Amino acid sequence: MNEADSSILPSDPRLVADNMSTAGKVAKRAFDCCASGILLAVFSPLCLACYVAIKAEDRGPAIFSQERIGLHGRPFNIYKFRSMRCDAEADGPVLFSGEKDDRLTKVGRFIRAHHLDELPQLYNVFIGDMAFVGHRPERQYFIDRIMEHDPRYESLYQCRPGVTSIATLRNGYTDTMPKMLRRLRYDLFYLSHRSWLWDMKILAQTFFRITGAKIF
Repeated sequence: MNEADSSILPSDPRLVADNMSTAGKVAKRAFDCCASGILLAVFSPLCLACYVAIKAEDRGPAIFSQERIGLHGRPFNIYKFRSMRCDAEADGPVLFSGEKDDRLTKVGRFIRAHHLDELPQLYNVFIGDMAFVGHRPERQYFIDRIMEHDPRYESLYQCRPGVTSIATLRNGYTDTMPKMLRRLRYDLFYLSHRSWLWDMKILAQTFFRITGAKIF
């Protein structure tokens, strides 16, 4: 049976309980803080290379910052290397539609394909806005629309959003409402079953996907 089959989850709007113990959450945060600090140092030359390449292409800002909703429903600024034109959302919020999205710059297409645009999120993990594993943080604009269909999204406020997730691995990019609702079912299943062991499996799968140059 699929780990996040929708039949596993209740169809009513009751909140889904977080399976991780308080001790587990403390240990998870300690690991995230230490590992992200080390990785920031290790990948600093690569981050510098990405920064220079983006600036050289169109002289626009290399770092993209956007408000997302995190732990306890609090907003925070997520950081990424900019992969799109500076006017990508001049007409309002638009979901990323994959590698064929015509808003991508040449450098942006490359760093997206290799997930290098995510490197600045190590800083988000280090300061506690995010975890390595959790649900992908969303904008309030789209959360409001998701909750019109499934109020259980509010359950996700019990944990920090993540750089990677089981939903990211299984569901890929979410450019439609049906995909966003399917992603939510994966995220709720993760929340109700999350553990150190599963986090390590998700991290390992993410690593092998990235090193294998697989798109997700």
